[in-house]
Amino acid sequence: MSRKLVCGRLVLQGFRSDDSPVVHADAAVLVDGSTVSAVGPVEALVRDHPDAERVGGPEYVVVPGFVNAHHHVGLTPLQLGSPDHPLELWFASRLALRDVDLYTDTLYSAFEMIASGVTTVQHLHSRAPGGPEDILRAADKVISAYRAIGMRASYSMALRDQNRLVYEADEDFVSRLPEALRPAMAAYFRRFTIPLSVQVSVFEELVRRSREEALIRVQLAPSNLHWLSDQALETAAELSQRHEVPMHMHLLETPYQKAYAHRRTGGSAFSHIHALGLTGTRLTIGHGVWMSEDDIALCAHTGTMVCHNCSSNFRLKSGTAPLNRFTAAGVPVAIGIDEAGINDDRDMLQEMRMVLMAHREPGIDAAHPSPASVLRMATEHGAATTPFAGRIGQLHPGVCADLVLIDWRAVTYPYQSAALGLAEVLVHRAKASAVRSVMIGGEWVYQDGRFTRIDRDAVLAEIAQRLARPLSEDELARQALAQDVLPHVRRFYRDYLAGLGDEPHYRTSGRT
Repeated sequence: MSRKLVCGRLVLQGFRSDDSPVVHADAAVLVDGSTVSAVGPVEALVRDHPDAERVGGPEYVVVPGFVNAHHHVGLTPLQLGSPDHPLELWFASRLALRDVDLYTDTLYSAFEMIASGVTTVQHLHSRAPGGPEDILRAADKVISAYRAIGMRASYSMALRDQNRLVYEADEDFVSRLPEALRPAMAAYFRRFTIPLSVQVSVFEELVRRSREEALIRVQLAPSNLHWLSDQALETAAELSQRHEVPMHMHLLETPYQKAYAHRRTGGSAFSHIHALGLTGTRLTIGHGVWMSEDDIALCAHTGTMVCHNCSSNFRLKSGTAPLNRFTAAGVPVAIGIDEAGINDDRDMLQEMRMVLMAHREPGIDAAHPSPASVLRMATEHGAATTPFAGRIGQLHPGVCADLVLIDWRAVTYPYQSAALGLAEVLVHRAKASAVRSVMIGGEWVYQDGRFTRIDRDAVLAEIAQRLARPLSEDELARQALAQDVLPHVRRFYRDYLAGLGDEPHYRTSGRT
């Protein structure tokens, strides 16, 4: 069994219940195989384990690996041809995205995540055309990429059985399109239509395949209220309970989704899924931007978690999530980078700063997140949303050896006052360039700025070569369809809120 001592000027072990960090000075993490076996003073651990490989030193700090708790794709929609739109129009614009190889595409974003300290990703695969074998092949490509690079991943294929483009039945939307557009739109819907019972079989096969995996788990992703019938929602709750796996569900991301829930249920989306048995400690809500005070209270009461996707909410005009109200109510909040961060990449350090700054309410005593609470969101709370809960996101004896070695001189040079703690300096100042090495399950998958298992340059060259080819006939046809159908999607939502009063651009409270 390999034994390593990862040494640092500071070691962040975890957090207390009040979000205050547990930090040790001149300390080290002892790693036995894939597990943390001790955290303590460097001198004592070196004396007691003289044969252990030593890495790091007083120029570095050691922190638990970050968790990107909400992720979808590799190359971003912007890279593949879809500019940022409001979410509902963005779905239509994304019909034009180019085809990508899922293996290299997954590696592309894995490179970015690991290089910014992310050791675990919640991969929510929302689109895979074809039948069950096609979906399983798509899943295998994504999972194989994470396995190859050595990244810890929770994988799910989104459950979805209705309303695949707008917030009404596919056939109803098609019937109101100009006759010339109907065949292409109907054909597109057929490519993504698969019976709920078959989706359940795919999920259970993925669970079976992952049982012996060390770094891979499979969970459920009931996609969103408008995409799921009540039968599908009840099925997700039953599967979660039977297989003892968590769920991650997009919900109340936009005001249009709030309006849809009211029309469908007469109340809130959150109270509806609560009535169907989905809420509780196994469920994480992705986004939750338009949750009401009652929703937040019920979320806290049931132990349901929230994943905050700050950059995505800004980019797609979804609104500002009520983060301070979540935390005041005691709702655990994780951080997700979603399709892409504010810089169109997957930089968790940048995303943490975005979360820190976006929710500083005006007023001397007004609510705001602390750097330590944001760091906890990116580690311990993110871990809690995955099947690896309790085994990652902290550095205690017995947990998985997922950690990040950060060059502290790169963060603090030429000067940083010692009066400020690790969390304040790290969240405000650390860049991905300061991430020196990343360990996952006891293995250095990124060491001294280089990936140890995969040739990053070769993968990027392969992606560039593939996408340098002329667009295929299918890609050209989808581009034309996206361009032609976008005005009809826009008209649908313009009419959708008619009769509901003024469009709810902003929260009436103005609080974040």
